[in-house]
Amino acid sequence: MPTSSSSSGASSSSSPSNLLRWLRLKRYQYEVTFSLYMLTPIEKFIFNSFLFLFLSMIIIAASLYLPHHINFLANRAWFYYAGDDAAATAASSAAAAAAAAAAGVAGGVTTTATTGWDKVVVPTREAMGAGAGGMDEL
Repeated sequence: MPTSSSSSGASSSSSPSNLLRWLRLKRYQYEVTFSLYMLTPIEKFIFNSFLFLFLSMIIIAASLYLPHHINFLANRAWFYYAGDDAAATAASSAAAAAAAAAAGVAGGVTTTATTGWDKVVVPTREAMGAGAGGMDEL
């Protein structure tokens, strides 16, 4: 039965040494895997800089856009599982829009388009004073 050359007392007393040896091994594996051992120090610096920038952009993009994408996929999966709840939501929003339109007409203003920058507000005759005969005289 072969015995190990390292004893339990030696491995516990050289824990920082084991960490440094492991880090050197990982650095060696990295240089051998990407053939960096045959590059000059300047070329290694350039390669490592590009790799660092590329990985940084990947991590930043994943942290910014992946949660939204996962939420989108979860909503899509829920839609396929539970069905379309948009009909009930659309009916309630249509009722709210009708109530808002009725309030707008009562206040003397009618909105014709409801999307962002192209919202058009058209004053009614009551708002312009036509009820008092102002428009009829023209």
